[in-house]
Amino acid sequence: MGYPERLLSDDEVIESQFRPHWSGIIREALIIVAGIAAAIVLALFEAPAWTYLVVAGLVLVLIVGGLVRWANTLHVITNERLIYRAGFLAKHGTEIPLEVIQNVAFNQSVFERIFGTGDLMIESAGTHGQTRYRDIPRPEAVQSLIYKMREGRMRDIDSNGRPGVSTGPESPLTHLERLSRLHDQGKLSDTEFEAEKARLLGGAN
Repeated sequence: MGYPERLLSDDEVIESQFRPHWSGIIREALIIVAGIAAAIVLALFEAPAWTYLVVAGLVLVLIVGGLVRWANTLHVITNERLIYRAGFLAKHGTEIPLEVIQNVAFNQSVFERIFGTGDLMIESAGTHGQTRYRDIPRPEAVQSLIYKMREGRMRDIDSNGRPGVSTGPESPLTHLERLSRLHDQGKLSDTEFEAEKARLLGGAN
């Protein structure tokens, strides 16, 4: 099940949406193997029938929990923001406007590179700070897409008659002006704006 289109703004378009990489549920596969091994051991020792039920129930609970968690975690990249949603009954998530993203880095271990997965670290203005997303499929391609969408978002802002924002290094004053626009547009809360303003002014001294 994808991201509900009714939650998108008028001109917002989904560019990509995906679940965490399948390697994130390797633990569930190992649980199955462990359950089979436990059943073999019980059979060798001629354990009573109820022990099989206990092992099977435990394996089922652990597997279902992991699979439900994986199936109900969604990453979405639109032309306006990054969206993260997780949870089945109780849901939670985060949203990061593309305008406030300052840097996107990816990290892959040798094992993760073999399987085509890795982590993304998003650095953004305001109280978002650094946000790490784990088990991202093809993280380098996702990094490139985020930068591409961010540049497109900046061009859209320019074409709407608002002061342009360079995608390269910014001076503290330029950065503060951009944050002020985002604050005026309601995309940064008062707390986020004041926190980032204090950081910028502190670094400028």
